[in-house]
Amino acid sequence: MKKLRFTSFMAMVMALSMFLAACGGESGNTGTSNGGDQAAGEQPKEEQVVLQMHSWRVEDKAGYEKIIKEFENENPGIKIEFKPFKATEYNTILNTALQSDSGPDIIQLRPYQSGMALADAGHLEPLDDVAGMKDFPQDVIAAATAKDGKIYGVPLSINSTQIFYNKKIFEENGIQEPKSWDELINVAKTLKEKGITPFAFGSKEGWLLSLTHGVIAPGAYNGNQFVDQIVKGETNFLSPEFLKSLERMNELVPYFPDNFTGLDGNDIRTLFFTEKAAMYIHGSFELEVLRQMNPDLQLDFFPMPTEDGKSVITTWVDGSWGVNAKSAHKEEAKKFMEFLASKKFGELFANEFKRISAVPGVSVDDPLVNKMAELSQSSSTPYLILVHFNEGNPTPKATIENTLQGMYLGERTPEQVAQEVQKAAETWFEPFKK
Repeated sequence: MKKLRFTSFMAMVMALSMFLAACGGESGNTGTSNGGDQAAGEQPKEEQVVLQMHSWRVEDKAGYEKIIKEFENENPGIKIEFKPFKATEYNTILNTALQSDSGPDIIQLRPYQSGMALADAGHLEPLDDVAGMKDFPQDVIAAATAKDGKIYGVPLSINSTQIFYNKKIFEENGIQEPKSWDELINVAKTLKEKGITPFAFGSKEGWLLSLTHGVIAPGAYNGNQFVDQIVKGETNFLSPEFLKSLERMNELVPYFPDNFTGLDGNDIRTLFFTEKAAMYIHGSFELEVLRQMNPDLQLDFFPMPTEDGKSVITTWVDGSWGVNAKSAHKEEAKKFMEFLASKKFGELFANEFKRISAVPGVSVDDPLVNKMAELSQSSSTPYLILVHFNEGNPTPKATIENTLQGMYLGERTPEQVAQEVQKAAETWFEPFKK
């Protein structure tokens, strides 16, 4: 009797196990799944790897999902889930995740030392062996190369910053593109006298200040001439040229919106695309966003006039895409890196986002993007504080952002801003230690 009861019990256990196996499946964000729908006699389906891809570009979500679909169609065994975060919160969220070993498989990296600090900390997988990496120019790949000489990111785009303007407002008020600093101030005065806010600007988010200074400053220090000298340690941030760049940031205050110290990036973008402000100092990555917000907006831009009668456009290599060194699916993630380094991705990216791809040989059918690309080739100067002075703690970049916020709140003078930036650079920049 006991033997009969035991046999019946084991039969129930086996039946229950078979039922659960039939209903069950893999779970988790970064796992595999065969769907559990294989019919008898069919070949087993390839397991699908799901990769998490994190970014700070909320604006790009729909575009990336379209581009990723192209990759997935060619690689049915890999699915990529694109998840963007608010730009100002991204670094904190990413660093917390990486330190707790729960970071995404694919990571959008800030350019230059800010992103490469993750490589220095051991969070990133080297990508030197990824097909296509050797095709990038050396000055481009340098933005994703760490101190150990290895490459940790696939460069994404060449960014530029310039002064966008509303063509309709300019034409209605008889205003021409300025060719000097004095002409720019006169344009701002004319607009203000007509009741139009000259610049859509806010100082609530520090990165907007370093970015704006990156446009204004080369006009004061004549672009590459000063950059070459300061990189060699032949001048510094206390020089008259650099001080003038800070004084000019202050000179623009009368032409900013009311309560500009409380305005963030979304606020000032809205001011511009709703045509309540005439000019908008910002990056090339804003072009398509502005068009989506207001398809009727009549846009153009001009580069920054310099003291020697020329003009310059500020450029840098934007972020790159890297692989988490602790990803469980590094092989699949590197497969996606190959796609990101390909001309196919470069063309998809350039046409979807109307930006300059970092992939060599890619063009886009857009007059303003091509104008940016041409100026980037002929009249560019590097985004000095990002490309060359984004190390240390605090970095000179973080310092200029914080101290310019202080200047706009009336707590610091331009001279004090220059002194604090110089002090931050002297903590690590070797030419300043001599």
